[in-house]
Amino acid sequence: MKRILVADVGGTNARFAIATLGRGSVSLSDEHTVPSASQPSLEAAALAYRARVPVAIELASIAIAGPVKDNVAHVTNLPWVVDGAVLSSALGVATRVMNDFEAVARGVRLVPRELRATLQDGEHDEHGPVAILGAGTGLGEALLVGDRVLATEGGHASFAPNDEEDASLLAFTRKKLAGGHVSVERLVSGMGLVTILEWLEATDRAHATAATHAAMATEDDAAVIGRTGTDGSDPACRIAVDRLVRLYGAEAGNLALKTLPHGGLFVAGGIAKKILPRLREGFLSAFVAKGRMRSVLETIPVHVILDGDVGLRGAAS
Repeated sequence: MKRILVADVGGTNARFAIATLGRGSVSLSDEHTVPSASQPSLEAAALAYRARVPVAIELASIAIAGPVKDNVAHVTNLPWVVDGAVLSSALGVATRVMNDFEAVARGVRLVPRELRATLQDGEHDEHGPVAILGAGTGLGEALLVGDRVLATEGGHASFAPNDEEDASLLAFTRKKLAGGHVSVERLVSGMGLVTILEWLEATDRAHATAATHAAMATEDDAAVIGRTGTDGSDPACRIAVDRLVRLYGAEAGNLALKTLPHGGLFVAGGIAKKILPRLREGFLSAFVAKGRMRSVLETIPVHVILDGDVGLRGAAS
């Protein structure tokens, strides 16, 4: 059995664990999460974890939310450069750095069926491509073809409005960014959920309650909006969550049209499982709303991954 230090590093949290590889299985132990921004570098965070969990390891595998080239990653939503050679020297073992959605793609097949929520059965082809996208701090996308993973930065493609409300939201976001590029990630993510509520309030479409604003003063804004929008305790946040769901479904439909993933389209990331009741209500209608291609998209299996460890499992595998 082989022990590997694995990590799943995003703009909000860095998650570490020890993965033990058996024949066709990955088990995780000693999981620990730290706020990413609380650490000066990934090397510092990894060494602090090693001091906390000093078990013998043979390798390290690090999944990073950002583009990776030559075992070096620039973290998109953190001022970090993660160099596999530097980590190897610090940890004393060979270290591989990969895109976080490469890790998720590699972990999809390890997710048990009970940790999947099916939104659409479709027509499954076990040999077909598999597409993965997931919103959290940002938006990741990847494609799995056979055993080959194509990690992408598709979340940074340009956002395209689908109706007049989306067009207003796009104009608002562009102004917020001082005329900068509005990517899909800017709106289909935790930061996007905050922007959507800001747009609702700035344009007098809806206003969050005083209780919601009080909670946002001490908690993560996106978490508050997602919670109060999903449980229905704040009508404005419900509108914001439902708008996010429609944008999420539309982008999933875009990805599906470009990849025809009859092996399944999997929705991962931290947001989906937290707003699953709202996702069940509006995601599919936006997913299939592609005019003449509606009938094609109705054949794509669509599942939500409820396993929060999918990235760690994929990094190990």
